[in-house]
Amino acid sequence: MDSYYDQKLAAERLVRVYDLATPRIKQYLQMEIETVTSRIKSGDDVLELGCGYGRALKPMVSSGGSLFGIDLSLPSLKLAREYCGHSDPIHFTATIAGSLALADEGFDVVFGIQNGISAFKEDRLTIISESLRVLIPGGRLLLSSYSEKIWDERLHWFELQYRAGLMGAIDYTRTGDGKIICTDGFTADTIDREEFLSLAGQFHHSFNLFEVDDSSLFLEIIKS
Repeated sequence: MDSYYDQKLAAERLVRVYDLATPRIKQYLQMEIETVTSRIKSGDDVLELGCGYGRALKPMVSSGGSLFGIDLSLPSLKLAREYCGHSDPIHFTATIAGSLALADEGFDVVFGIQNGISAFKEDRLTIISESLRVLIPGGRLLLSSYSEKIWDERLHWFELQYRAGLMGAIDYTRTGDGKIICTDGFTADTIDREEFLSLAGQFHHSFNLFEVDDSSLFLEIIKS
């Protein structure tokens, strides 16, 4: 991740981002979590890439397995430990998605939602390769990006974040085609169907590409 999510949109400021979400964006965020949880079986060990302050992991505590969250932002990880509690099933560590400091084949499910694969600013093939490395055979990798159908709501959400002083103004002369660019250098890209298909095609595993709630585009890879 770049310095934006490491410091500028970390911890309490990141919480504020989600507090500003409109009802439609809140629906999108909830549907992403439900999509992942629907694929977690009781006792599964789960890893989230880019966990932030633990927003998505906390509802998964009842899954029965161990939950791990990785993030580059130390302030966000500190808040995650407080937000999720210090219960034994949840663990957090500072590392990047493209170089996981984790053992091979340790997880049943790995996921990175809310466009994390774009937000990490890392090589996307490397992120997928590392995620597959830490999955058991038969394990699932779930990665999501924004659907083009939620563009207007997404743009409005970023406007609210700008007005709250969380980021720079949107540069509308360069914003479009799924990419939001702010005057302070912040860029939020997306991955479309063609790129997801191209990425998945580099690996010899079965995969599904599907849309959820007219808001999220999910790539699901099942490790052979």
